[in-house]
This record gives sequence, structure tokens and C-alpha cells, in this order.
Amino acid sequence: MANSVLAQVTEISAKRGHNKVLEQVSLSLNSGEIVAVIGDNGSGKSTLIESFAGLVPLRGGEVVWGSESGRIVIRDSEGRRNAPPPMGLTLQENGFCGDETVSERLSLSLSVAGIIPDGVRISELLECWGLEHRSEDRLAHLSGGLARRLSILCGLAPAALSETPRVVLLDEPSEGLDEVSNKTLRGWIKTLSTRGHGILVATHDNQISSCADRIVRIENSSLQTYSGESSGFAAEVPSKGSVTDRNSVASLIGWSFRTEMRNPIDTVGRATPAIVAMLLSYALVGDIDINSHDSRLLAALVLAPAFIVSISSPAIVSRLSESDSGRWWNAVVGPMSRPAYTITGASIMLPIPITYLSWAILSTSVDSETSLEVMKWLWIPSLAMLDLAIAATALHLMVSDLSRSAAAPAPLLLVVLIWPFLELTDALSMIIDNGMTFGLSISDPIPTCLVASLISALVWLSAVLIPDY
Repeated sequence: MANSVLAQVTEISAKRGHNKVLEQVSLSLNSGEIVAVIGDNGSGKSTLIESFAGLVPLRGGEVVWGSESGRIVIRDSEGRRNAPPPMGLTLQENGFCGDETVSERLSLSLSVAGIIPDGVRISELLECWGLEHRSEDRLAHLSGGLARRLSILCGLAPAALSETPRVVLLDEPSEGLDEVSNKTLRGWIKTLSTRGHGILVATHDNQISSCADRIVRIENSSLQTYSGESSGFAAEVPSKGSVTDRNSVASLIGWSFRTEMRNPIDTVGRATPAIVAMLLSYALVGDIDINSHDSRLLAALVLAPAFIVSISSPAIVSRLSESDSGRWWNAVVGPMSRPAYTITGASIMLPIPITYLSWAILSTSVDSETSLEVMKWLWIPSLAMLDLAIAATALHLMVSDLSRSAAAPAPLLLVVLIWPFLELTDALSMIIDNGMTFGLSISDPIPTCLVASLISALVWLSAVLIPDY
């Protein structure tokens, strides 16, 4: 693998907002090579790093990585995108959520890279960077310097414990580091290069760039390449770890559930307006005589709180916006990250218990036999309401990725979800009036719920796919 190309960008063009920062630039990263990217603030250093990671929509060109299975197009200007091979990545804003603990974050960075994160090895890695005493602390409680150390360690560790040459992408890693940590960083970079890993680092730090074999300066949207000094000394780095089959999507799902359960106040906060709506409905129409009114009214009132929960912004949206957490996940998981976001998080399960609670409160005027029949089959529209919640989550995630000018009217897209809500109202009304029927007519509950789920699925699919094109 010596001198083999690990990753390359070919004639890529990219913009930040309305500004063109890269224009038909090409660059390769070879195994065992350190490449430093330098330039003024705003010149495009971070854009180049993120382009290698597949995070930046391209106006032209392609990003290609090499792997044991062959050539992989990570992203191109035609909208194609694939997950990159296991890599190390440190973003400028760290890329993690404050609800994670230090040891969890390091374990996560290793697991998405296909490395089994055993406890002894985690402790050894943390000790190297002076973080072992904070291993169970939440990241929100770390100082800026300690958080930066952890972010760098998470970027370097997947290569340090791997026998296979890997790409390591570092964006301004020395920002906020003390001199001791900076020396450790330089030593690790040199050691990893001797093991065959390719390191691409964007930096203003002359000490970091002096370690490079090549210097790439970005100026006027183009690249100028120079030979580097290749100075510095290797440091002692922990030995290689056990490798397993990577499942980055499973890691993302696990991360989402852990953070959701660790901070349930977000879930409770999402349910609060639904409970208020439920109690308000009961106060206004709790003694309604269903025999003298259309059952659709009761069905709409029962499902309205669950609908409110479904279309409320889930906690995962704010977590992904923390310190580029979402961008880090987008890089390591690839195009499957957005679909995974929409179906993770315990908060999307709220519509089901909310629907049952709402029926228990608002069905006091319904005879017991009808009430028991409805309770027996209420899970069907409740489950379809869960589909609606997933679709709404996808819309919220799409809006969070848009520019401010485009995002302002975008939440109005949630109005589309009124349609499946009305379908579910019809289904519940049919169950109230006639009990559960199993025909294939549109006037039967199951086909009506399926129609609602289909509409939600189409909304979900649109919200998931559109942003990538």
C-alpha cells in the first residue's frame, strides 16, 4: 500500500453561500503522507477538508476514495454520494453533542470506523491525551481546550488502532490546544504517517505545517503545491486494536437513543403542548353526547394531541446542530444518515401513548362496549400516526439544513401532513361507529390507515432525498 492513493478530489468546484471558494481543483492524498492545507481565513481550507469527507455539494468534479474493494465515488456534481471507507475526522467545531460522555464519544468514533472499543484501550488512549480523569464527564462540562483534545483524539484513534492505511482529516486541530497537547498532536501525526496512514490537515499553525511532506496553499479558489519540511519526531502511539465489521448506521441509532434517554426533558417538553390540548378539549367538550354528534368530531379531538406531538420539532434536530454533530455523522455514515435520523430517538414513540391517553380522557360519553372495541384497535391509527411523526421529523431536518432565507417559509410544508391526519380521523371514526372491519374498501379502517401511511412515506421520501440534489 506504500504510496498508493487513499483519496482524491478531481477538478472539484464548490461554493459557500454565493461565494465560489474552490474552482476546478485537484488533490490526492497518498498512504504514508502528511499534506498541510494553508491559506487565509475564508480561503477554502475547511471546504477542501469537508469536500474530501463528502460533506460539500459540488458544482463540478468528483471525490474518489480507494478501498480494499476498489474505487468508491464519495460525491460528485451529478448528485451521487456513497459512504466513505472508515476514516478519522476532526471538524473545526469538534462535531459532537454535549450529552455524550468522554469515553462514549471515543468509543463511538472507533466503532463507526470498525474498531472494537474495549475498556482497557479506551483508558489507554484517554491517558495519552490527559483525559482519563474526565472519562465519565459529559462533553458539555469540558473546557474548550479539553473538548478540542478529545475531538483530535477521536480523529486520530481510528487510524492509530487500524492495520489498514486510513485517511485522517483534521481541520485546524491545534486551535485551542496548549503547547504540550500540540506536541502530542505533532508526534501522533508523524507516527501515523510512518504506519501508512494519509493525513490531510488544514492549519494556520507553522509547527503543524512543518511536519508535512507537501504544503498546499489555497489562493483565489485554486491550489498551489510545495514540498514540505517533513520535520518533527514520532511519538509513542497505542498498538493496533481488534477490527470488526463496521455498522455506522447502528452506531447512529444507538447514539440517538442514548442521548434521548439521558436527557428526557426534551421529550417531556415535546409532549407538553399535546397534554395541554388534550385537557383543553376535555374541558370544552368532555361531556359531549356522541349519539347526537358526528363521531368524526370525537376522533379528531382524540388524535389532535398526537398530531401536535408528531409535527413538533424533535430533540435530535437541536442535538445535530451542536458543534457540527450532524455534519460529523453525515460524513462517517454517508447518505444513510438522514433516513436514520428520522427514525431514531425515543420521542417519536410519543404519538402512541398520547393517542391512548387522549381516548381514555375524551371517551367518557361513549358506552363501555364501544370504548373497549376502540381500545382494542386503537393501535392501528396510532401506528400510522407514528409514520406521520417520522415524516415530520424528516421535514424538520430538511429545514435545518436550508439557508435562513429558504428556511423561513419551509415549515409550512408541515401543512401537507394535515391530509394523512384527516385520513386517520376517518379511520378512527369508522371504528367508533361500526367497530373494526377488515374489508378492502376505502371506507374500511385499515385501507384508510394505509393511505395515511403512504402519504406520510411520500413526504418522508421527498424530504430525505431532495436536499442531496
